[in-house]
Amino acid sequence: MVKDILAPGLRVVFCGINPGLSSANTGFPFAHPANRFWKVIHLAGFTDRQLKPEEAEKLLDFRCGVTKLVDRPTVQATEVKLHELRSGGRSLIEKIEDYQPAALAVLGKQAFEQGFSQRGIAWGKQKIVIGATTVWVLPNPSGLNRIKTEKTGRGLSRAG
Repeated sequence: MVKDILAPGLRVVFCGINPGLSSANTGFPFAHPANRFWKVIHLAGFTDRQLKPEEAEKLLDFRCGVTKLVDRPTVQATEVKLHELRSGGRSLIEKIEDYQPAALAVLGKQAFEQGFSQRGIAWGKQKIVIGATTVWVLPNPSGLNRIKTEKTGRGLSRAG
């Protein structure tokens, strides 16, 4: 089980779709070696060095957190069912209402659209807010996603 890393007063919470098998096996978020999350958040200036998945708790030192839409691990995020994303969207809203970070960065356009019942959204800052929390949709840093790391980093830096 990959646990959330959340606390009040965070500047950003990064929300993945669901754990991959590497994360499920280690218990650490974004654990697969091909996943660029740790590199991207460092390049975007959220951390002063590139953390390792097993250092995930140190995100709190940088006022960052991590959660996910769906707890169930899969090989690919495309295996996650629509009803799981919708339920995960409702749960995510409750978490964000409880913790009220400055920003929520959902990592994946399709997951955001399905989890929040939105259509045709653009990358970046969204019109919806959760309490005082701004919502951003950014590219998923998974190694299965082909978008360039630099583009992802630029998007993430605008979220914080």
